[in-house]
Amino acid sequence: MIASEMALRKPTGKIGTPRREKDEVELVQGVTDSRADGSPILIRIANGDTDGSKYMRFYDTPRPGHADLPALLKFPDHDLRGSGQFSGRLTAAIVAAGAIAKQVIAGDGISVDAFSRSIGDVTDDLPRTAEDARSSRGFATRACDADLDDRMRACIESAGADDDSVGGVVECMVSGLPIGFGGIWFEALDAELAKAMFGIPACKGVEFGDGFRLGSMRGSQSNDGYRFKDGRIVTDSNHQGGVVGGLCDGAPVVFRTVFKATPSIGRAQDTVNLRTEANDTVEVTGRHDPCIVPRAVAVVEAMAALTIADQIARGYR
Repeated sequence: MIASEMALRKPTGKIGTPRREKDEVELVQGVTDSRADGSPILIRIANGDTDGSKYMRFYDTPRPGHADLPALLKFPDHDLRGSGQFSGRLTAAIVAAGAIAKQVIAGDGISVDAFSRSIGDVTDDLPRTAEDARSSRGFATRACDADLDDRMRACIESAGADDDSVGGVVECMVSGLPIGFGGIWFEALDAELAKAMFGIPACKGVEFGDGFRLGSMRGSQSNDGYRFKDGRIVTDSNHQGGVVGGLCDGAPVVFRTVFKATPSIGRAQDTVNLRTEANDTVEVTGRHDPCIVPRAVAVVEAMAALTIADQIARGYR
């Protein structure tokens, strides 16, 4: 289970970084004969394909759009090699832990499924189900069908050929949550999911259901009516994204997370030189993703699963 989730995070061909890590997960403790033994599970993932030399120039000329400048000024001993704690590399551990969380919540009939809703100017405009999202595992871009996969791939490769990058949107669905699942205020289900998403490097926004479009809708349009179906209370729509007042209303929890374009690009960008205290430019060489969205899908799923598992552990079911 862990290995299959880690494989979804790996870069693919021209749409990902040339860096190649085996991402072999070692379960150091807490697992015996493939089952948790009750002690804390310790996961170790070795870094093998590393090259910190490409980052040394950023001590003088920090990258625009990256955390280099604020991190260097806030933390005098900040180690820029590999971008440190601001690197997307940290998501390897998140996906590994998320694979365990997925197995935990599956015991309660809860599943988490995500896909690429958009990459660059290519957008999936069709309504999608959890089954559609699961089918995206068969495509490198995590699109829901072959045509979108081709178009999204072409968009990423075009940006890469121009020494540039593109961003996009990941949509995620959490199915199987009972009515009332979640908390209120700071422990609200949507608040904690959003906080988790913003913990992923490059995330710049989160919306639930119809999101910002709700601002232009009337209540008669945006309210999700309740009905009885086969002895269960269900909603007849899902404009609210399955969450009202921080609690699940029984519909699938649906949210979207936007990821900015990768800041490390080969084009010359304006910056400052911290050593000479003059204006300067910087061009980024090395191994960077022209788009992180396809790899971020697995991370979004993992973060969502960890959040749900945490709320269950704290009694918010």
